[in-house]
Amino acid sequence: MLTLRRAIWPQRDTINALIRDGSHLIGDEVRVYLRDCYDHSLQVLDMVETYRELASSLMDVYLSSVSNRMNEIMKLLTVISSIFIPLTFIAGVYGMNFNPDVVGNMPELNAPYAYWICWGVMLGIAGSMVGFFWRRGWFANFSTVKKSSEK
Repeated sequence: MLTLRRAIWPQRDTINALIRDGSHLIGDEVRVYLRDCYDHSLQVLDMVETYRELASSLMDVYLSSVSNRMNEIMKLLTVISSIFIPLTFIAGVYGMNFNPDVVGNMPELNAPYAYWICWGVMLGIAGSMVGFFWRRGWFANFSTVKKSSEK
């Protein structure tokens, strides 16, 4: 479109100059023809501008849809991160080596079922967060993210 516009714009100016100059070399028949050419060049320029704006609008729509898809993917990654951050914290705290002989030690480390209780708490936190996000409708659009990324 830009190449076509650059080619037609000078032709329009040249034809207009030939019509206005009133040279004795250009007869009345040729002037009528030049006016017709000038009108056609204006119409072509108008069509080129229209198509250029249409192409620009289509590009904006495409970029907007890509941005929306990326926003959905970022939302999914945020949900996954927010589920695993508390679990990582709990695993980090209980993964430290404690000496049970030192005062101030976590008492639950000596409990017989502390390992399974920790797993239960972690699964409970993850399940409650998944349930919360499910009720809020955050998982509804993730099927479209997968379908649109497969294209």
